[in-house]
Amino acid sequence: MASERDLLATEIVNRGIESSGPNAGSLTFSVRVRRRLPDFLQSVNLKYVKLGYHYLINHAIYLLTIPVLLLVFSAEVGSLSKERLWKKLWEDARYDLATVLAFFGVFVFTLSVYFMSRPRPIYLIDFACYRPEDEVKVSREELIELARKSGKFEEESLDFKKRILMSSGIGDETYIPKAVIASNENCATMKEGRAEASLVMFGALDELFEKTRIRPKDVGVLVVNCSIFNPTPSLSAMIINHYKMRGNILSYNIGGMGCSAGIIALDLARDMLQANPNNYAVVLSTEIVGFNWYQGNERSMLIANCFFRMGCSALLLSNRRRDYSRAKYSLEHIVRTHKGADDRSFRCVYQEEDNRKFKGIKISKDLIGIGGDALKTNITTLGPLVLPFSEQLFFFATLVWGHLFGDKSSGGNSSSSSKKPYIPDYKLAFEHFCVHAASKPILNELQRNLELSDKNMEASRMTLHRFGNTSSSSIWYELAYLEAKERVKRGDRVWQLAFGSGFKCNSVVWRSMRRQTKPSKNPWLDCINRYPVSLTQSP
Repeated sequence: MASERDLLATEIVNRGIESSGPNAGSLTFSVRVRRRLPDFLQSVNLKYVKLGYHYLINHAIYLLTIPVLLLVFSAEVGSLSKERLWKKLWEDARYDLATVLAFFGVFVFTLSVYFMSRPRPIYLIDFACYRPEDEVKVSREELIELARKSGKFEEESLDFKKRILMSSGIGDETYIPKAVIASNENCATMKEGRAEASLVMFGALDELFEKTRIRPKDVGVLVVNCSIFNPTPSLSAMIINHYKMRGNILSYNIGGMGCSAGIIALDLARDMLQANPNNYAVVLSTEIVGFNWYQGNERSMLIANCFFRMGCSALLLSNRRRDYSRAKYSLEHIVRTHKGADDRSFRCVYQEEDNRKFKGIKISKDLIGIGGDALKTNITTLGPLVLPFSEQLFFFATLVWGHLFGDKSSGGNSSSSSKKPYIPDYKLAFEHFCVHAASKPILNELQRNLELSDKNMEASRMTLHRFGNTSSSSIWYELAYLEAKERVKRGDRVWQLAFGSGFKCNSVVWRSMRRQTKPSKNPWLDCINRYPVSLTQSP
């Protein structure tokens, strides 16, 4: 295990020109010490790898018996000439018709059971990401000025927010609710929450129905996830009422599950489609920012104001085989990890009131370390499902060797015990990466530990810069970026990775069913030619 010192990272921060004191007029710098993401690829627990291999073992009977049967059949047939083979088949069919018919019946029965027991393929027909109007667009400086004019924040809190914003990786074209911009009063009301929810949800769904040419009444399953804002009637009920959907629709509203809830909602929709053939499912992911806009001065709760921005995604899924030809992607795998049994993990992102009874999200300093532990579990479970066999073999062999003989071979030598195990190359499993755009430090540590290139992380970094942290919908803005760049080709695999409160880390893998050309509607269309931009450290 890494020492405490190994988990710390230092960073020199330019704090600008000193305005007063003996150093007035001089540039000042400070050294920031923070916890970095654990090097989880060097501390993989064998039990998490076993979870992934469990999926493969379920199909081991096919992998073992089919090659043997093919080998025996090839040897038997190969010993006969073409004439003798046809003669033997004709004589057997002529004089032992009952055996031939019985064999044919068993073959048809086995084939039928196999195809009937296979999970139905789940197709992603299309998706839409809501893009707010320019009237709610704010720069970082404008956001600080709005906070100052509200009179709710101390000067020290404003300086803290400015330092966070300038080093966050967020740009100057993100969106916050109109209630936060226009009002000095409490914007966390049910009225303002419903207004923001209606704006982003209906905006995304209108675009989705227009792109797919599907009537709202054709939707059989509706899953909505929003972590903070959960009114009565629910958000899913608001959608059903607005679009006058059918009365027997299966609707679900998921709340309180953080930034990874979009994949949880997708998992639920998949299960519903497996149980209900010939159906469409709509999954909507959003976060209502204004309802949880913190108005106090607790630093751990001010962080959420710096990162979270307006956003919403809506996707249409289908289990109809006739939709194969028009679908964009097919669903390959979903892997979910939950660390809620651990108290530190449970409380690292926690909604509560401060000492002045202002409600907000408290973010722990241990977030990066806890997230790394959840990510370690998730990717070691996912690995056996997606990595090429050669990568699995090397990884599993070195892992087992380390667990069985690591302590003996080290002989107390620390340099020997610190040797790196074989690190799987996830770039061999996926062509595209959509990592939840939480913050710049988290993306930096993920890139370092997974050994991803700047190109692999481009969609995540540019989404954080252009739209900020849009919570559970951010992975769809990232996929929209890749489509706007026309990078997704037929057969490409896309890995979407999200993490959030609880603490949870979830993965979903898609396979592209055709070359994705630039869509007619996309949140990036008016600015895609400006990206990627250079993300230099701001003072």
